[in-house]
Amino acid sequence: MHRHKQQSFVTGSQKKICRPFPRALNQIQAGAIGEGVAGRAKEKNTDGTFSALVAAMLLLTFVFAPRLSGLAQESSPTEYQIKAAFLYNFAKFVEWPPQAFADAQSPIVIGVLGKNVFDDNLEKIIHGKTVNNRPFLFKELHTATEATNCHILFISVSEKEKLPKILESLRGTSVLTVSESDQFIASGGMINFVIEDQKVHFQINDKAAKKAGLKISSKLLSLAAHSH
Repeated sequence: MHRHKQQSFVTGSQKKICRPFPRALNQIQAGAIGEGVAGRAKEKNTDGTFSALVAAMLLLTFVFAPRLSGLAQESSPTEYQIKAAFLYNFAKFVEWPPQAFADAQSPIVIGVLGKNVFDDNLEKIIHGKTVNNRPFLFKELHTATEATNCHILFISVSEKEKLPKILESLRGTSVLTVSESDQFIASGGMINFVIEDQKVHFQINDKAAKKAGLKISSKLLSLAAHSH
């Protein structure tokens, strides 16, 4: 199958790395460092000076510290702890149309369609969190029909063969689609995780997001490996 150019930098077959990543990965150190970065970033955000650099630090650090119960402070986060953190933080940099929510108190629904590769890491990260005063709700999904009620949808590799049908079923909805599959961006997906040098990166298909009525912040776009 022809491999789209924007994914040419991904080495090998994009293997899953289930062991803890090296400590150097993304410069993450569990503990008070993450909390400090989060606090400073929040302060800067209030006066409109939230830079791409601070955004990158926020995305790659603060959620790992005391927030993740059971994660030893001397441990490095695993691949899927990092990806779960990204999913949570994506909600801060994406604007959904008003009609995507029933009311002002409606939660931001994050769904996983297919195999839950996150175990309980995603649920732990979003537990008790809010974005724009909206709480989070996690759902494990089994059909594309269920997925239409999500705001952020992670489509597992287990659903790769069904991907065209899934994306077609979401046409006309305001669901931010995320995966880690080859050709996901080329197929019309919005955000795709890729591994390079044992680090988690992501690609963004901004055209697909706009078509769904989603507005992705330029700050997030600036952090993407490739944006389209």
